[in-house]
Amino acid sequence: MADLKKQIASGKIEPVYFFQGPESWLKEEIETQLKASLFPSESEAALNTIMLYGPDVTLGQIISAASEYPMFTEKKLVVVRQFDKLKKVTGKTESLHQEESLVRYLANPASFAVLVLDAEQVDKKELEKFPYKQLKSFRHDFPAVKHPDVFAAERAREAGWEFDPDALKTFAGYIEPSSRLICQEIEKLTLYVTDKRTERRITLDDVCQCVGISKKYNVFELEKALVGKNLRLCSGIALMIMEQEGQKEGLMNIVRYFTTFFLRIWKLQTPGLQQLSLKDTAAMLGMYGRQEFFAKNYIDYARRFNLAETERALHALRNADAALKGIVQSPDDKFTLLKMMQEILG
Repeated sequence: MADLKKQIASGKIEPVYFFQGPESWLKEEIETQLKASLFPSESEAALNTIMLYGPDVTLGQIISAASEYPMFTEKKLVVVRQFDKLKKVTGKTESLHQEESLVRYLANPASFAVLVLDAEQVDKKELEKFPYKQLKSFRHDFPAVKHPDVFAAERAREAGWEFDPDALKTFAGYIEPSSRLICQEIEKLTLYVTDKRTERRITLDDVCQCVGISKKYNVFELEKALVGKNLRLCSGIALMIMEQEGQKEGLMNIVRYFTTFFLRIWKLQTPGLQQLSLKDTAAMLGMYGRQEFFAKNYIDYARRFNLAETERALHALRNADAALKGIVQSPDDKFTLLKMMQEILG
């Protein structure tokens, strides 16, 4: 996505873009950047931006909209949301006509239009079928955020801010892995910190105060209790986190955090990986920049838990995840948490 942003910023704008993936916030950012590059003012952008929705239009109607000349400006922007849910046409002849119209347009797109086709996550097999196959050279993927800590650090850095390592770890432990939520929380954090100091640094105190996290009951302290294999303390902190964040949401955050924790340990327990340098170990664990500071901790954790304990923990986390999703029955979320803790540390 960084390369795409640079291309647009340099004035290199393509006539067609096909965005696919669940991260709508990031796609909307690119669309906003396109508007700023194409139009000299917000009023002209509003006048010459056409927003369409897949369930309401056919492929032929999209091509027609892109082929019409703009009003009073040299360019127009046509954005099609839910492109993966296009309105169906009836009849084989009409369907073939629609396909041909897309192929013709892609071969010779309108010079005055920028067409953005925005789809949710499309299955890999479907990407090899019409119309996605024809759009392959125009495709940009926006996959779900897998590492909220890495994403948060990068976004803060883009805005000229740096997280302290413990602040980043705590922030990532509480935020859902969604680009929209992460970016909104970082915006709140930077506004909060700007009023406190001139140094563009986000501390643990900032995260606790702004995001509303307890200094005593947070994932940082939970991890310490987990590493110490203190079942009672670990369960107590986890219950307090659930009390603060809401039962289900708090448990989901804990399960997600523990899953990342034990998967990293499991990776380090693979024979031969102990010989890697600290930088390579951090990269293998998906930890970059200032996060490398914590790679040493995980090397130590991999010695504290044996492979059987790690696999038992991952099995317990799978069971808890299934209970959260209603796949297996559980009386309530507190019971699910305490059972999970017992299976991990009991």
